[in-house]
Amino acid sequence: MKSMKISLEMAQRVKEFVTVTQGCDCEILLKSGKYVVDAKSILGIFSLDLSKPLTVEIYSDDCADLLKALEPFAV
Repeated sequence: MKSMKISLEMAQRVKEFVTVTQGCDCEILLKSGKYVVDAKSILGIFSLDLSKPLTVEIYSDDCADLLKALEPFAV
């Protein structure tokens, strides 16, 4: 598992993030405090507190390309 902190403060950033994550076959979760949602679900993401940094957890050993694609969202 790999994890990183990201920020998704605007709706456009959420849309861009979901577009990136939907292209991956592995399981990707977003955590905000005690809440956990599927990172490929735009509705799930909007249920989180987006004013604070989120933690992305990627459950794959071969995710270097995905981590690179997520760099623009990193905090």
